[in-house]
Amino acid sequence: MTEPSSSPSHPRDPLHGVTLQMVVEHLVQTYGWEAMAERIPIRCFQFDPSIKSSLTFLRKTPWAREKVERWYVRDQRRPRKTQDDAS
Repeated sequence: MTEPSSSPSHPRDPLHGVTLQMVVEHLVQTYGWEAMAERIPIRCFQFDPSIKSSLTFLRKTPWAREKVERWYVRDQRRPRKTQDDAS
């Protein structure tokens, strides 16, 4: 008898099928660079921000990537009608 899959990568993983670029683009579009820099104060969000520089940094820095991904997951779980209320 096999156990139910408890793999964190599928199907209950909210990041399954979502690229880091999609995550960053969503947060930029929803909140903007300024809000991102306030919430996660890293240079690639604060000074001359771009998707490319952010992806480069986040791919090399696990703690920062984890913060960005957690923010994205929490944001996706929020009801759509309150999406405009940036925290």
